[in-house]
Amino acid sequence: MVKAQDVDKKMYVLDTNVLLHEPLAYLSFQEHDVVVPMTVLEELDHIKDRKRDVSRDARIAIRGLEDILKDASPEQMLEGVQLPNTTGQNNSDNCGRLVIINDHLFPDNVSGLPGNENDHRIINCAIHLQQQHKLTKVVLVTKDINMRLKAKGAGLKFVEDYRTDQLIDDIKLLSSGFKKFQGDFWQSVGECSSEQQGRYTLHHIPKERIDDVFCNEYIVDETEHFAARVVGYDNQHITLKDLGVERLMHQQAWGVSPKNIYQGMALDALLDPEIELVILTGPAGCGKTLLALACALEMVIEKKVYDKVLVTRNTPEIAESIGFLPGTEEEKMAPWLAAITDTLEVLHKNDESPISSRNYIMEKANIQFKSVNFMRGRSIQNAVVIFQPRIENNLKFLPPCIYWPVGKVKRIFQNMDFFNDAHSSQLSLSTFGLKTEYNLNSSNDSNFWRVA
Repeated sequence: MVKAQDVDKKMYVLDTNVLLHEPLAYLSFQEHDVVVPMTVLEELDHIKDRKRDVSRDARIAIRGLEDILKDASPEQMLEGVQLPNTTGQNNSDNCGRLVIINDHLFPDNVSGLPGNENDHRIINCAIHLQQQHKLTKVVLVTKDINMRLKAKGAGLKFVEDYRTDQLIDDIKLLSSGFKKFQGDFWQSVGECSSEQQGRYTLHHIPKERIDDVFCNEYIVDETEHFAARVVGYDNQHITLKDLGVERLMHQQAWGVSPKNIYQGMALDALLDPEIELVILTGPAGCGKTLLALACALEMVIEKKVYDKVLVTRNTPEIAESIGFLPGTEEEKMAPWLAAITDTLEVLHKNDESPISSRNYIMEKANIQFKSVNFMRGRSIQNAVVIFQPRIENNLKFLPPCIYWPVGKVKRIFQNMDFFNDAHSSQLSLSTFGLKTEYNLNSSNDSNFWRVA
């Protein structure tokens, strides 16, 4: 009799693009078996010598596989070598196996697809395993949409995209970034202790009054008078910084004033030097660049908190090249960062010569255009850095660039194409307005905003 756990165990067949997307992807399947066809190894071998960023991922994947299989015999490789335990548990029985299969030995008529293409051979391998292991769920994992369609059409029951590296499946599950209380906030809280810290008042309220609180999360109510930001909490109390709606609405950054309370909260986060990372997301034209650049100019020129502004964006070649035409890095990046120069002209549209004012401000604020390709490894001091990635798949290039080990850098990160569904069209109806449907996923030093 077959045990239930044997039936529940799955076998994942990996496509080459999965290992190029995440070289150590085979460690992400916990107790399940992972199959790497010989065709995948051949494709990795052909890619590893190219002078492109993807070649590095291929080499990392090959070295990782070699570390696991270096002491295995040919028979053990066919049966499967136990994968390292990455769950942190001491029970090694829950670990899956890594299997290398020579898919060239399988006949082409298994799937009915011609065997002269690598994708067809990988699909053929998955269908062969499905027929051989009828009690095991065989899943082909690939990021190629067309290959997923071919596999299903050829008779493979289970085909999946690789989503292990995605932090969240549904954007609606993210924290909204603020909590809006019904009625009067103070009526629901009751008694609390307060203290004066400079020109601000801090309130200490019992933690059970607010559920799932985050640092730098904003609190508002329906009275349109109360507004506060969470600046700290422990097991018993939450500390709120009393901001007030009127104070937020009277903020200004380089002549830009908020049109509603949500823009006021965005300006408060952008203008606070203690918040080192602010992320603005939303459809094009919603005002992310205007808010970010206005606050950057305010902090560099007026308040002199920072010394310069760095603006960077990935290029259309998916973060691999900025082109080979003559010109400096800034001259090559200028066409892709035209949104910044356009915004500067908007901020100075009432001047006698907006273009002259734009050029003067760019020199005064020391605004520099940089390619995201060359941001890794840089030591940037006392600067405001504005990222403008436009392609969602390129976000994997940015974490090494964002977290520099320096003391005084304000990082503003903008993702223009984060919402590509029907929901984004509804959000874009309000130009420059922060609706109640924006996101802020906060930590002690960062805010995650969706401007809409």
